[in-house]
Amino acid sequence: MRCAVSDSTIALIFAIGLGGYLIYTLIRPERF
Repeated sequence: MRCAVSDSTIALIFAIGLGGYLIYTLIRPERF
């Protein structure tokens, strides 16, 4: 482990990406 900040940043980016994907699927369900 290099630094705890990098792990927190990766977790934050993953959470934002997952949340954005879920919101996108809710807004445009016609594509899925």
